[in-house]
Amino acid sequence: MFENEPVREPQRKRDATRARIRDAAIDSFRRRGYEATTLRLVAAECDLAVGSAYYHFPSKQHLVQELFLDAVQHQHDDATAQFAGADDLIQRIRIAFTTGLGSLEPYAAHAGEFLGAMTAPSSPVNPLSAESGPAREVAIDVFRVAVGGARQSLPEDVAEGLPEALWTAYLLLALFWVSDASPGRERTTALLDRGLRLAAMLLPLVRLPLLRAPIREALALVAAVRS
Repeated sequence: MFENEPVREPQRKRDATRARIRDAAIDSFRRRGYEATTLRLVAAECDLAVGSAYYHFPSKQHLVQELFLDAVQHQHDDATAQFAGADDLIQRIRIAFTTGLGSLEPYAAHAGEFLGAMTAPSSPVNPLSAESGPAREVAIDVFRVAVGGARQSLPEDVAEGLPEALWTAYLLLALFWVSDASPGRERTTALLDRGLRLAAMLLPLVRLPLLRAPIREALALVAAVRS
């Protein structure tokens, strides 16, 4: 009722319990993977009744969404820190990609399990699903900041559509990353390097009238994939 009214204890307790479950689930996903982590196991690790865990998170998929949010927030924080020392567009795009892959590294041992869950038909943890919206928007915003803060200016329509196209490219790179068994995932790094070299050659051309229409159509096509 009053703006400065203190939060009541029951609400603080609920928030604290929810945070405990969330943290325990993320830790279990890192150590055990997707398949072995269950709400019952997480509840036991928090010394809670299973019903209490279900009260806060109705399904394991809801916990996976918390994992997604945690990962993209780490990407956002790491990228923001690195953007401060970079104003070149390609360099900033590289930062957005590498910090994204870095946020996935703690789950690398079980990445295949998460990929299976994410690509299942009608899966709520699919990156394109409505349920994944909050994490997706944070991730796209990393690319939006990468583009918007560069010293190179782009046409307004390209600058508006490019972040989502880059995020889509990042998903494809992450898919490659999951199956990359090379030392230090050097094949993923090499693929990113090649993609960025191509981007460095193509982006200066976006101002040419002859290319504006096809580029605009390509960005609209990428946006249509999510809609």
